[in-house]
Amino acid sequence: MSSYDTWLAAQADARAAAGLTRRLTPVTPGTFMDLAGNDYLGLARHEDVIAGAIRAVQTWGAGAGASRLVTGTLPIHHELEHALAAWTGTESGLLFSTGYHANLSVLGALADEDTLVVSDAHVHASLIDGCRLARAHVEVAPHNDVATVERLLAQRTHTRALVLVESIYSVLGDAAPLADLVAICQRADALLVVDEAHALGVIGTTGSGLVHHLGLDGHPHVLITATLSKSLGAQGGVVLGASTIREHLVNRARPFIYDTGLAPGAAGAAAAALEVIHREPGRIRRVNDVAARLADACGVTPPDGAVLAVPMPSPQAAVAAVEQAAAAGVRIGCFRPPSTPDGISRLRLTAHATLTDEQLADAADILRAILVEVPR
Repeated sequence: MSSYDTWLAAQADARAAAGLTRRLTPVTPGTFMDLAGNDYLGLARHEDVIAGAIRAVQTWGAGAGASRLVTGTLPIHHELEHALAAWTGTESGLLFSTGYHANLSVLGALADEDTLVVSDAHVHASLIDGCRLARAHVEVAPHNDVATVERLLAQRTHTRALVLVESIYSVLGDAAPLADLVAICQRADALLVVDEAHALGVIGTTGSGLVHHLGLDGHPHVLITATLSKSLGAQGGVVLGASTIREHLVNRARPFIYDTGLAPGAAGAAAAALEVIHREPGRIRRVNDVAARLADACGVTPPDGAVLAVPMPSPQAAVAAVEQAAAAGVRIGCFRPPSTPDGISRLRLTAHATLTDEQLADAADILRAILVEVPR
């Protein structure tokens, strides 16, 4: 047995002992009531969205064929970038193959040795990895601790500074204090990078996200990143902000320069999904109503978005609850360390606009029966 075989076996044993083993499980659509996936508005299988993907594939092929700077930039990319920028009230947009790549690109291209990065402790792994790849000095602020962010910016000796947050956090489902952070960044001449992955399609009457909802869109000290794989039901990522930043990313962001362009089908699906959102704003109201009703069933505070977190006493208890729910026909998720920023295991439920009142009632009964047995 090689040294790597020995190491891998020890790692597997340690994960099993801690209740942290993860496995891939294929899911057949319609098998469960879905309270785990991120298709918040139910658009991934919407007939218009599927038709949009098919049209794009028929027109441009299955893949972009090259990086965006070679021959991989297609008309549908520019059309979707303009549509997303208009939706969010920003000057320009730049598409990426994933939201993960969008965040890596922002950190890699906008941070250097003369940059301070202040990161909220609960930001997504893609922003954390971006910090690790950047050559900047990184400070981690406690979650939603505005005073610490302000102090770190005031003490900085670096010429430039980035502040990293999520508008709606993917673990707790709570909102960032964006108005306060924007004011601080303006005073400190820092750029606030807001990951709107869990806010687009959910927050505001038009689903344009928390930045737009608060009237902060187009602010010179705000840059938005997002994914197309949640409310838009497709795949890909986008950076939305000043055209000068877009130009810089095109020229300096390695995950953009060296990656094949976003597949036409994904772009076509996202564009069609955006049209459905404009046409059917009731989906936005519905997903927030569903989130509030799920929170009531679980006995927790209603979330600021579509993500609902229920603390659990241990990883094992979280996994057991997921298995109980699955046996009853409901698929829920769970976060366990190291995926949770505070080390607390949680059930993770996501609201879906397409759930009926009857389905919600059934889900509430199942969740209450499971959680009544859990020490809280």
